[in-house]
Parts: sequence; structure tokens; C-alpha cells
Amino acid sequence: MATSPLSLTSKPPSITRLRHQRPPLTTVRISAAAVTTTTGMPDHHHPSLEITGGGADRFLPAFNTLHLPYKPFPIIGWNRHLETIFAAFFRTVPEVKYRRECLRTQDNGTIALDWVYGDHRSLPSDSPILILLPGLTGGSQDSYVKHMLVKAKSKGWRVVVFNSRGCANSPVTTPQLQTASFTADTCHVVDHVSSRYPKASIYAVGWSLGGNILVNYLGREHHRCSLSGAVSLCNPFNLVIADENLRKGFNNIYDRALRGGLSRTFEKHASLFEEMHDEYNVQAGLNPRTVREYDEAITRVSLGYKSVDEYYSNSCSCHVVQHVRIPLLCIQAANDPIAPIEATPYSDIKDNPNCMLIVTPQGGHLGWVAGDDAPFGAPWTDNVVIEFLEHLRKNSSKPKST
Repeated sequence: MATSPLSLTSKPPSITRLRHQRPPLTTVRISAAAVTTTTGMPDHHHPSLEITGGGADRFLPAFNTLHLPYKPFPIIGWNRHLETIFAAFFRTVPEVKYRRECLRTQDNGTIALDWVYGDHRSLPSDSPILILLPGLTGGSQDSYVKHMLVKAKSKGWRVVVFNSRGCANSPVTTPQLQTASFTADTCHVVDHVSSRYPKASIYAVGWSLGGNILVNYLGREHHRCSLSGAVSLCNPFNLVIADENLRKGFNNIYDRALRGGLSRTFEKHASLFEEMHDEYNVQAGLNPRTVREYDEAITRVSLGYKSVDEYYSNSCSCHVVQHVRIPLLCIQAANDPIAPIEATPYSDIKDNPNCMLIVTPQGGHLGWVAGDDAPFGAPWTDNVVIEFLEHLRKNSSKPKST
């Protein structure tokens, strides 16, 4: 992918041509003269969006926003780096008050759940529940998380943020922090929420690494998954490709920011790892030169992998999309500098009747500065996600395993 520096004079890329290593395997095709899908259904989307997936025809009626063109906010939305950085630093942060609950896991680890304060008293016990999984080093304090939370809450949903180990100032009681492939914590959280609200349907949304964790859970634990639907946004899918991409050109700025967040979190809990110094490279964890170096020193050791390459290869959620058995919406940006579009498993999404993929022409990473709330408000994706989830809730869509 191109690695040109930030530029206020960059021209918006074509919205009809997407870059992939493989040809796009679209389920829905449209032209100026055609207004039906390949199955003859009335069209529900605009040609500026690429839509595919085995479940696309089934889920398209859920959306009212997809018939509108995707219009990135002028200048900001025309450059993927500018959009990514703008969203990270200048997007508004809604005011949300949380009530924290800490769960103890079987390995003596600790998971922090942040529930919206007061919902346990004001909402019925059967209100739909949305579990949010933030990205790498992210948590309940992040703007994109809070915007989605506010949107879901306005529809009467009960929302809880699943902060991975060590994130959002959560306590750390074992030498293991956030990882891309450890699904035991997700199982624990979903089981806990299910037992606490047995009458409620439960859904989940994950961003970036949180999206990868969520899809890994859906695929690996499909035989026991009790979620009724899920959404994955800007998922890196293939961590081998994402790792290579992160160290190219201007993308180094994101690698620097992410490794800084990882090392700061690790520094707070380094004493837990120092007791096992022969296994962990504590000094490299405190001062990593790249995210890859941190994962080599700390993350892959905590999971028992022999190398960071083995960790990345075995943590790719693209390998398990074919096993997903509940409705799954994936939203990617064609110009994402951190989750490259060529890592998206097009063929597996197309072959799975439970999956649908939407690719926007712009969006950057966690950006999507477009729509009525741009540039400072909620990302364009929030309305799309809520429409999908509301459709599943109203139709009680929980397909049997196929």
C-alpha cells in the first residue's frame, strides 16, 4: 500500500477501485442502470461501497444508510493518515459514567468490565446487551468506544466494555497482558454476562485487535458461543501481513505509538514478569523498538509460542471465519494503514452464509470521518452497526449451526 506522508493537498482516491491482492469476490453488483442485486432483491446500498458475503442478501434489508454515498469529510477524509490521526486526537469524547466489575479467571487473572452506571437499576432484565471489545491497549476511555456506547444506549441497550488484561487501568494479577489469540477470557466474559442476564440476548462489537479477538472467539468457540450476533471493525485479520505493513514507511508512526502504549502498560506490572526473568525479556518489554520486538519479548512467551512469527500465524482470525455460526458483520476501510485490506479473507466471508462484509473507499484506521456527525462526532460506522444489531434483535436472528 502507498506510504506517502500526510498531505493537505492529497486528492481523494477513486471510490470505485479498491486495492486487493486477490480480485474482490462480490456478492452484490450494481451499475448506474441496475437497481437489483444478483438475486433480484431491491438494492439497499450505494455503489461507492463494496458489499459481499454469503449473508449479504439476508442482511441488506437491515440498512437504511447504505443507499447513501460514502462521503468522506473534505480534506480530513481524503488522506488515510490525516484521517486516522485526526480521529485519534480530535474526535469528541462523550461523557460516560461507569461502574467497574472485576472478574477472576481460572488462571488467577483479572478481567475488568465497565458497565454503564445506573443501567442495572433502570433497564429491564431482558434488555439486549452489547459487549464492546476495544483495540490494542484500548479501553472504556476511548472515544470510538464511548460513541458506540452512547448510540446503543439511546436504543435501550445495556452496554458493557470488556477491557483486556492490563487495559484501562485494570488490575493485573498474572504475567499475561492483552493478546490477539487468547479466547478464554472472552469465553469467561460472555458466560458471566449470560448467567447474570439469562433472559437477554447478547451481542458484541470489536475494533482492530479487539475485532480479531472477537472473530477468533466466534470461530474457535462456535460450538459453545452464546452470542446472537457480532460486528468486527478494522480487523487486521492476518497478523503476519499486518506486522509487515506496520513497519513500512509512514506506518512506522503507528508502530511507535502502539509500542509506546504496550511498554507503558508493561512497566506498571513488570514485577510480575521479573520473577520469571529466564523466560521473559523484561528489558526488551520496557524499551521495545517495535511492536514486533515487544511481542517477541513478552506476548508470545505468555502464550507458550516458540517465536513471534508462530504467535502471529496462530492468532490470525482470517483462519476461522469459515467456522462462524452466528450473524457477523465486518466493516473495513480500503485505505486502512494498520489493518491492510489485502489481509481481509474475501473468499471465506463470501462462502459463509452468516457473514457480510462492507468495505468503504476511505476511512483510515478507526477513522471513518464521514456522515452527519463528521468531523468531530461519531464515526460513520456507528449508524450502520446499530442498524445491523437492531435488525438482529427485532427479528431474533440466531441461526442454527450450519
